[in-house]
Amino acid sequence: MRTTVAGKPGASDRVRVWDLPLRVFHWTLLVLVAVAFITALVGSKAMVWHGRAGVGIAGLLVFRLVWGIAGSTYARFAHFVRSPQAVRDYLAGRWEGIGHNPLGALSVLAMLAALAVQVATGLAANDDIAFNGPLYPLVTHQLSNALTELHEGNAWIVGTLIVLHIAAIAFYARIKKENLVLPMIRGWKVRRNVSETSHRGGGIVALIVALTLALAAAWGASGKWIPAPPPPPPGQTAPDF
Repeated sequence: MRTTVAGKPGASDRVRVWDLPLRVFHWTLLVLVAVAFITALVGSKAMVWHGRAGVGIAGLLVFRLVWGIAGSTYARFAHFVRSPQAVRDYLAGRWEGIGHNPLGALSVLAMLAALAVQVATGLAANDDIAFNGPLYPLVTHQLSNALTELHEGNAWIVGTLIVLHIAAIAFYARIKKENLVLPMIRGWKVRRNVSETSHRGGGIVALIVALTLALAAAWGASGKWIPAPPPPPPGQTAPDF
């Protein structure tokens, strides 16, 4: 491997793995999930921002779904979602590759699925005090209560997956001496063999489509399109929830 001064890898030794849209998605999702958890713990007026974080996460999940189909090489589900045999090979130390490993792919799918459930239930949830999800008007109060219970229960699943994700990063850094955070910041890894190539695809057209659908999903999740309730009849006041 050719190296530069101080033993650092040269540009020709670098393999571009994570494209910029995927990296922006990753760190934005981290921020919004953190906001969602913090505001849920604070409650009260912070719940407004809890709802906004949920709407943002809804848009990000749609973006990731589209980017997993039309994005660059290592972002595509077809590239990193592998067979059970590949997972067994990885656990036995027989797997070599770049991008998400077979076990990491399962964690990505689990996280996306858990967040999708969290968003879907939260959009129509309520706290029985002062906050209703943006899509609350579309469901009955009884259904909203059921979704609220699912939302609160699923939060533990999301939290557990986050802890496991952090633990995996620490394991790779401590035991395998591989930093998984830096590549998600700078986009590249050091080439280990000649068969590893930089990502391809995920051009401007795919990005525009992904962003358009993500913005449409966020707008739909915001409930801005739901007609406002009619004003109360003369002589009556709207109930104060």
